[in-house]
Amino acid sequence: VAVILISIYARDIHLDVDAVLVGEIAFAPFDRLTMGGADLGPRGLWVMGGILLINLVFVALLYKELKLTTFDAGLAATLGFAPALLHYALMSLVSVTVVGAFDIVGSVLVVALMVAPPAAASLISERLPGVLLWSLAIGAASALGGYALAYVLDASIAGAMASMAGVWFTLALLFAPRRGLLAEARRRRTQREAFAVTMLTAHLLNHEAKPEAEMENRMSHLGEHLRWGADFAARVVRLAERQGLLQQSGGALRLTEAGRAHAQSEFIR
Repeated sequence: VAVILISIYARDIHLDVDAVLVGEIAFAPFDRLTMGGADLGPRGLWVMGGILLINLVFVALLYKELKLTTFDAGLAATLGFAPALLHYALMSLVSVTVVGAFDIVGSVLVVALMVAPPAAASLISERLPGVLLWSLAIGAASALGGYALAYVLDASIAGAMASMAGVWFTLALLFAPRRGLLAEARRRRTQREAFAVTMLTAHLLNHEAKPEAEMENRMSHLGEHLRWGADFAARVVRLAERQGLLQQSGGALRLTEAGRAHAQSEFIR
């Protein structure tokens, strides 16, 4: 709607991209708030400080209700709450916060700080209090790191802060302890190795005490029968040995009692 109104009524007005899109925080201190001839400081500081206070009071007073209506609106309605009312109250506060911030820092930084810190926090923590605290910490780190980066590069402060928010999100995406890409890769590798150990014990149990056991239950035969590479087969055998599931002697593989029990339990399951 705003774009349409600007196109209709302000098509001849030049809107500076730094002021509207990127914003220029360096100019914020020059926009002063004066009352009764007294200089009270930057207007943006008072505006955003007041909005911050309103948000803190709202969340502190209605934290449990907000959590319930957000994650289980049906239960909240059953208990007598008004999920729709709380939802629109929260969205109204978000709108006020966004509009106030747009005027001071520009839309790019506002969107970046609304998306990147909570997205990164949700990768790091699985509990709502942890997500809130991590969001605050990452947002603050993005602001401080972005200011330092802008100072070094002599670049846009808001743009540098938005870039640092993206950097923190990328680090969380890679290194988050449970949901990061590296953790997922480690988990997939562990699952693959665990399944391979089960396949190995099942193979050995299947051929144990049979005439072909001497040939089938050998290290050199695993690649042909189980279609494993030599390095992967050696890693699986070492893993099974560490777990006490088999013994290796001269290339021959023999199950221990624990290995037989492991294979039989997997068959039964």
